[in-house]
Amino acid sequence: MVPADVFRDQPVLVGERVRLEPLGAANADEVIPALVDMDPQVRRLTGTHQEFTPEQLRRVFTEREHRHDRADWLIRAPDGTAVGDCALLDLDPDNAEAHYRIALNSMAWTGRGYGTEATDLVLEYAFATAGLHRVALEVFAFNPNAERSYARSGFVREGVWRQHLRWDGAWHDAVLMSILDHEYAELRRGRG
Repeated sequence: MVPADVFRDQPVLVGERVRLEPLGAANADEVIPALVDMDPQVRRLTGTHQEFTPEQLRRVFTEREHRHDRADWLIRAPDGTAVGDCALLDLDPDNAEAHYRIALNSMAWTGRGYGTEATDLVLEYAFATAGLHRVALEVFAFNPNAERSYARSGFVREGVWRQHLRWDGAWHDAVLMSILDHEYAELRRGRG
């Protein structure tokens, strides 16, 4: 069990390749253009059918500052460029569980380790600071690169939601993955 407002004091998380800053009204304009004019490949990989307007997104990010049942971060590259966002959401305080999601703004940012490091920083926060027991995610079966990245961060494949996403007239499976607190602690010890 964790408090229902466990994400109230969301910190900045700093790694070697990325800096994660709480995402809200103050920095939303750095991610809004990428969400309004989403890279078609990013849209497919995230299964995002919805179209967004700048006004709608500003409202969403402003409202999120007052919600403490989720934690959203802007991902910055070493030069300060906003390259994506990630979040812990769907908090289940009774079971100390949250779901994880991440999206880079463009395929141009992939393959540089930004996503993996952001995931590692969020997991450290989730387990060592927030006291979560389980973090889960879903990744579409047509995105094996993301599945491998999540596995490097310690996520374990646990099942499949069959034909979970309809995209371009075809059905696609979603792979379910999770990592538990003791698995994360063991991975952390192994990394030194």
